[in-house]
Amino acid sequence: MKKTIFFVMIILASNLFASFKASKIVEAKSIIWGMDFYDKSKAIVSFKNGFFAILDTNSNTLKYIKKLDVYEKGQAGLLDVKASLNFKNDNTIFFTYVKNIDNMGVTTLAKAKLINEKLVNIEDILVTKSATNTTRHFGSRITFDEHHIYFSVGDRGERDNAQTLSNHAGSIIRLNLDGTVPKTNPFFYNKDILKEIYSYGHRNPQGLFYDKNTKILFSNEHGPRGGDEINIIKKAQNYGWPRVSLGKEYWAPISVGKTQEKGLIDPIKHYTPSIAPSSLIVYSGKKYKSLKGALISTALKLTHINIIRLDENLKPIDEKRVFSKLNERIRVVTEDISGNIYFATDSGNIYKIVEVKEKTL
Repeated sequence: MKKTIFFVMIILASNLFASFKASKIVEAKSIIWGMDFYDKSKAIVSFKNGFFAILDTNSNTLKYIKKLDVYEKGQAGLLDVKASLNFKNDNTIFFTYVKNIDNMGVTTLAKAKLINEKLVNIEDILVTKSATNTTRHFGSRITFDEHHIYFSVGDRGERDNAQTLSNHAGSIIRLNLDGTVPKTNPFFYNKDILKEIYSYGHRNPQGLFYDKNTKILFSNEHGPRGGDEINIIKKAQNYGWPRVSLGKEYWAPISVGKTQEKGLIDPIKHYTPSIAPSSLIVYSGKKYKSLKGALISTALKLTHINIIRLDENLKPIDEKRVFSKLNERIRVVTEDISGNIYFATDSGNIYKIVEVKEKTL
């Protein structure tokens, strides 16, 4: 356990956004995948290699508390982590990880109790039907609405999975908080479709966030060569992959499927060239009023954070790319209880975003 504090002055300025800097508060030297605050100064942190840790923002330290046995090949490993909506009463942590089944990786939702800074009573909730021979496109982010838990699963490197509803790959899944399937799920009574599926036609969604103010579920996901997307997720809807994509094939400059098709949902924003999005939130505005309601989305390949303003019709009207000079693959962004914003990178660094106060004469 080591306390490491750096201050990196990366300034953004825009007529819509105040000026901020990124202050590095912890250096862990391993890929951080998930991070979520469960009280004012402490967050549960997941590392791709299977470790859980607790971040203390009062002391700017990490305390490693558990090593989980995960399938860690290619993009597989320990993925997202979220504290329960009722954490103060139930001490429950939800997380996704890749489970080894017959030497194939399977995206799995699990839970545990966090008691006295120890993870106990670990149990799987849903071992998805998503096994393939590839080691890519597992998803996976977790979010909650008022009564449900959602998590995403990538197409597992086999494109047609995303249009095949007899498996969970390429879908966003919705469950009750106790792990049962809501009868209001769109395919609950369809015996030919897995009843956990909420939406489908996704390639590799690694950002998922339910905005309680607007009651909108947002997702971002990787396209192929170009065509990364930000989507508004609605139940039973088909988001097109691979029938529709704004990206190109890796092996030639030709389109993957059509660019648009009636009945399939278009993204509200897309990126070409690819930025490789991996996490997003809708900022509450608790601390920084200039960012209230903005989408804050991370990028791996192009090493930045996108700050996106939407209009009343949910159309992007302004965007700013920030912190690219860090030259870090930014994996996850989160907001604490007081409205502070933190993000973590594949280098194992955790940063706090801090507003730069202008000097007055």
